[in-house]
Amino acid sequence: MAGIGVKLNRIFEKNTLTTSLYGFLYSTIVTIAPMFLVIGNILLMGKVLGFSHVGYMPREMFACTVLYIFIFSLLSASPFNAVLSRYMSDIIYEERFEDIMACYYMGMLLNLLLSCLLGIPFCIHEYFVGKVELYYVFTGFCGYISLVLVFYSMLYLSICKDYKKISFYFTLGMVVAFLLSLLFVFVFHLAIPYSMLLALTIGFFLIACLEFARIKSYFKENSNQYRRIFQYFRRYWELVVTNFFYTLGLYIHNFVFWTTDMRMTVAKSFVCAQPYDMATCLAMFTNISASIIFISRIEMNFHERYKAYSEAVIGGRGSDIRIAKSRMFGQLIDEIMNLVRIQFIITVIIFLFCIILLPRVGFSGLTIRIYPCLAAGYFILFIMYAEILFLYYFNDLQGAVITSVVFCLTTFLGSVIATALPDIWYGVGVLAGSFAGWVSAYLRLRWVSKNLDIHIFCRGSLLQKGIGKKPSGKVFDVYQELREQEKKREERKT
Repeated sequence: MAGIGVKLNRIFEKNTLTTSLYGFLYSTIVTIAPMFLVIGNILLMGKVLGFSHVGYMPREMFACTVLYIFIFSLLSASPFNAVLSRYMSDIIYEERFEDIMACYYMGMLLNLLLSCLLGIPFCIHEYFVGKVELYYVFTGFCGYISLVLVFYSMLYLSICKDYKKISFYFTLGMVVAFLLSLLFVFVFHLAIPYSMLLALTIGFFLIACLEFARIKSYFKENSNQYRRIFQYFRRYWELVVTNFFYTLGLYIHNFVFWTTDMRMTVAKSFVCAQPYDMATCLAMFTNISASIIFISRIEMNFHERYKAYSEAVIGGRGSDIRIAKSRMFGQLIDEIMNLVRIQFIITVIIFLFCIILLPRVGFSGLTIRIYPCLAAGYFILFIMYAEILFLYYFNDLQGAVITSVVFCLTTFLGSVIATALPDIWYGVGVLAGSFAGWVSAYLRLRWVSKNLDIHIFCRGSLLQKGIGKKPSGKVFDVYQELREQEKKREERKT
């Protein structure tokens, strides 16, 4: 997100309370505002339309449908987004702008194919086994595909640094969805849960169309060079693995608890564990500000040190390179420690707020007992993700893979164990997995700092790569050289 650094520097350089609040608000708008807009719109529709007075079964059907739409749209997009982001960054750097639309179309095709492979069998099961009405199943599937397209197009607009447009499109889409929900209920007299689902689906589709139109306005040419994209998937397979396992790790603990006695099954298709899922949502919101803090600070501080080191490597003296390297890693440590300190204060305040006030508005019992351990786990999780991004900075893709796999597997095993523990320890799987991933990423960053010179200066090749017989690895024969010297001495004597 190299686009918001300049703007944030201009905001914070005045160093006043007003500008600090404005900077925090700006960074919020360009990072996580879309998510809050969707959640806020769902709550507002439910309040205005009287969703709480609807029967239990329709309410749970709507809640589970929206939950599945969000979870599996993120999971289906995770294998592609990191590689496509890398490809986009490279072709923009090389100024091959005509390749961007080829990348967009091919990536969208791959994303839709995987999404349909996941979604269509589930919808068939929902219709034939769950006996859900066909129009409801189709609307839910359309909402799922629309959100897949929304998340996919957001990737390209983010690389183009058009963050405010993303927030504007989400605002417009959710306003339209809210108005349509009123129209469906009060004019066409449709059922409230279905009206909300249909309105959200149309809103997501509108956002996807607006994002696509914006991308087309930027890149009008298409080179039709699709093969290069597959070469990137083969070359940077580590990005696929890292992003998939990290995203899977975010939800795998929920999947584990969906198999316990806590689970609830709706229409013989949707499975959830409401107390645990709600506690997970609260824990994530408790620590979501870490994303804002990290993006703001890395844009304002670390990126400049990284740029200075890169420029020193290209044309600086050895002493300049060593000084720039020392300053860069010193800044890296400072950013991680500052993120931990600031986020810890925020987390404690929000945690106390939730513990005191949430029981008064209906959130109590099992949800509140699960929440503390999950909040601690998500606190470490967001710090771990910051370290993964630093590994990306240094092109240590192998270290990122190790971190994400360790995080996902430890979370899964820890959650399986946690199902047999008292409910207050249900979140220990996330806590253990996040801590294991954090330790793995930290050790890998230490390794990178000690071996960065080898990583930067010793990755070239003396021979051009090609297809054929591999040349001999021997470049010098000591004994042959000695024989040559002996022969020359004998020739001089004669």
